[in-house]
Amino acid sequence: MAVKKIVDRVFSVGAVDWDRRFFDELIPLPDGTSYNSYLILGGERTALIDTVDPEKEYELIGNLKKLNVERIDYVIANHAEQDHSGSIPKVLELYPEAKLITNKKARDFLIDLLHIPEEKFKVVQDGEELFLGNKTLRFVFAPWVHWPETMLTYLVEDKILFTCDFFGSHFATSRLYAEEDAKVLEDAKRYYAEIMMPFRVQIRKHLEKVKALGAEVIAPSHGPLWKNPNFIIGAYEEWVSDKFGNIVLIPFVSMHGSTWEMVQYLSDALQERGIGVKIFNLMQMDIGKFAIELVSAPTLILAAPTVLAGVHPLAIYAAYLTNALRPKLKYAGIIGSYGWGGKAVEHIKTQLPNLKIELFEPVLAKGLPREEDYRKLNELAGLIFQKHREARIIK
Repeated sequence: MAVKKIVDRVFSVGAVDWDRRFFDELIPLPDGTSYNSYLILGGERTALIDTVDPEKEYELIGNLKKLNVERIDYVIANHAEQDHSGSIPKVLELYPEAKLITNKKARDFLIDLLHIPEEKFKVVQDGEELFLGNKTLRFVFAPWVHWPETMLTYLVEDKILFTCDFFGSHFATSRLYAEEDAKVLEDAKRYYAEIMMPFRVQIRKHLEKVKALGAEVIAPSHGPLWKNPNFIIGAYEEWVSDKFGNIVLIPFVSMHGSTWEMVQYLSDALQERGIGVKIFNLMQMDIGKFAIELVSAPTLILAAPTVLAGVHPLAIYAAYLTNALRPKLKYAGIIGSYGWGGKAVEHIKTQLPNLKIELFEPVLAKGLPREEDYRKLNELAGLIFQKHREARIIK
C-alpha cells in the first residue's frame, strides 16, 4: 500500500494483501484484504495506530521510512489479534523509545501472544486522552467488537475515529475511501456476518457511543475508510436490528437425490406462498455468502441424509457454523432421507445450543419420499407461512 494522506499530518501507512484467500484458515477472502495502520504526527509527539500482519511488516516499515519517521513515541494497540498487532515487536525494535498504549486486557493478551515486556506498556482507561501537541487521542472502550479487549481511538481535532475491526471489510483496494456502492456494502456486510454478528447485542450499544462522538471519518483496520460515517453506521443499525426478511434458508447435502427431491418440493411450496427461498449446496457453499443471508433470515431448514445412523457431517458443520454466528433466527427445521434409522435429528439439535429458536417437527423420509412425505413438507411450508405472518414478517 502506498502512503496516503488523510488530513494534514495524518497518514495511512498499512499494507494491502491482494492475494490472501483465507483468514484464520477459516474465512474465505474472495476480494483479499488490507491491514490498515495510521501515523499521526503531533506537534510534539508521534503515534502509530495499530500495525499490520507480520507477513506485511516490511511494507509498514517501508512506508514509515518514506515519511522519514525518525521517532515514534506511542504505538496504539486497539486490538491484540495478530493481524493488527503482529508487527508491534518489529516497530518497537526499530523505535525503542516508543511506549505501547492499550488497555489492561489487551496488555495481558499482547504479553501472552507476542511476549512483549510489561515495562513497554502504558495502560489507559476508557475515555482517557493523550495529547500529542495540537492533536489529541481519546480512547473509547468497545469490548466484544469482536474480542473482549477491543478499543477505538478518536482523533479529536480532526474528527477521525480509528475503529480497528469495527466497520471493517475484507476488501483489497487501492482507494483510500469507500465508494458507496453495492459491492463495497456487500463486503462490509460479509465482514459483519462472519465476524461481528455473534456480538450483535453489544454492537448495538457501541453504535450509540460512536454516533455520540460525531466523527467525520471512520478509519477501520481492514478495507477502505468511510468518508460518510452515516452510510456504514446506518447499515450496521439495520443489521443488528430485530427486522427480518421474508426468506427461508435451506442449506442441503444429498447423497443419492432423495433429500434434494424434498428440498425442491419444499422450496416450491414456500414460493407459492410468497416466501423467498435461498438454497445452499453444502458441497460447495461459500460460508461468507451463507453468513450474509443469516443476518436477516428468520427461518433455517437444514436438509441432509442420514449416514451410518448419524447426520451427514456437512450438515453438522452447517449447524455448528450457524450456532457460532448466533444470528437472530426465530425458527428452524430439519428435513432429509434415511435408510434404516438413526439419530440425525438428535445430532443436529446438539449443535444449536446458542440459538433461541422454535424448532419445527422434522420431516424425514425413508428412502425416496412418498406422497405422505410430500404432504408433510406442504404442511411445513404452511406452518412457516403462518409463523412469518404472526411475526409480521409477511405484511
